[in-house]
Amino acid sequence: MAEPVRVRRPTDQEGQKLQQIVRRGSTISVRYRRAMMLLSSADGNRVPVIAHLVQADEDTVRAVIHRFNEIGLACLDPQWAGGRPRLLAPDDEDFVVQTATTRPTKLGQPFTRRSIRKLAAYLRRVHGRVIRIGREDLRRLLLRRSITFQRTKTWKESPGPERDAKLDRIEQVLDRFPDRVFAFDEFGPSGIRPTAGSCWAKRGKPNRLPATYRRTHGVTYFHGCYSVGDDRLWGVNRRRKGTANTMAALKSIRAPRPDGAPVYIILDNLSAHTGADIRRWAKKNKVELCFTPAYASWANPIEAHFDPLRQFTLANSHHRSHPTQTQALHRYLCWRNANARHADVLAAQRKERARIRGEKGIRWGGRPLNPAA
Repeated sequence: MAEPVRVRRPTDQEGQKLQQIVRRGSTISVRYRRAMMLLSSADGNRVPVIAHLVQADEDTVRAVIHRFNEIGLACLDPQWAGGRPRLLAPDDEDFVVQTATTRPTKLGQPFTRRSIRKLAAYLRRVHGRVIRIGREDLRRLLLRRSITFQRTKTWKESPGPERDAKLDRIEQVLDRFPDRVFAFDEFGPSGIRPTAGSCWAKRGKPNRLPATYRRTHGVTYFHGCYSVGDDRLWGVNRRRKGTANTMAALKSIRAPRPDGAPVYIILDNLSAHTGADIRRWAKKNKVELCFTPAYASWANPIEAHFDPLRQFTLANSHHRSHPTQTQALHRYLCWRNANARHADVLAAQRKERARIRGEKGIRWGGRPLNPAA
């Protein structure tokens, strides 16, 4: 039997770029839909499931996956044919793009960035090759070749030598033992305050929530557990993170499986997850802890289910106390487990797959990174 079509493992840079497109892009754009196909395939979903999620033909999904495996992120921008003949030769366009994407200091210019006006002036007087192009034509050319003026960003890559081994193990247990694989993580902190959101309202008269500047209720953290095989999500709010709370969550995963067969739990490398007590308990109870690599939170299946919790229980809310907030969260969990394939749930999960806390320089556990690192 032929192997199912699946995207190759994205690099850290490719994974972060795909998540950024899905998180910030328009849901009707070609780049968004193709990025969603690739992320869904990287999460282990089969082609029919992906086609249902993005409302596309299965052959289209297979073509995008094969194209990504061949040329990488360039597959996000299909080359449309037609239109008037280009005035510049292809070699000239390539030279313009290469010049625009080269740092000005490397070309002997006394600045670190340049405008369209400066770039056009440089092209007119570059030694050995003169390209006369107006500023508007130059802007259109760069836009057509996906060159935009944007802020410089930093990036992070998993520093550990076991990155590939950890990802291989996660993929292996997801493929071979989906009914015995669970995911665990926390999100928060969640405070008691009015939170803006979206709702239907009369034009020009939006629904308003009271503002509050005195918050004395403290914060809580949601400890979530997700069953991959059953597609069920459960959890509880705690006042803080810690080894004791993590141990309680892991025991809630192990308890419904008393048959003695091994259980696989995917979680990140937060210090509250890696203590000696937890490792001893896992070894004693036939629980394999599959840790995700650093800066690769997208490899944890539970990540796709946290944004719906925020959207449907925290956004557009005004909870008066933590017990009220927890009750609303549990009501949503009951509804979600009964409507796991609801279109709104699936759409929110697609958005959450794009989240990555590394863009903000904060670890998923909530601790600031060491600036000297």
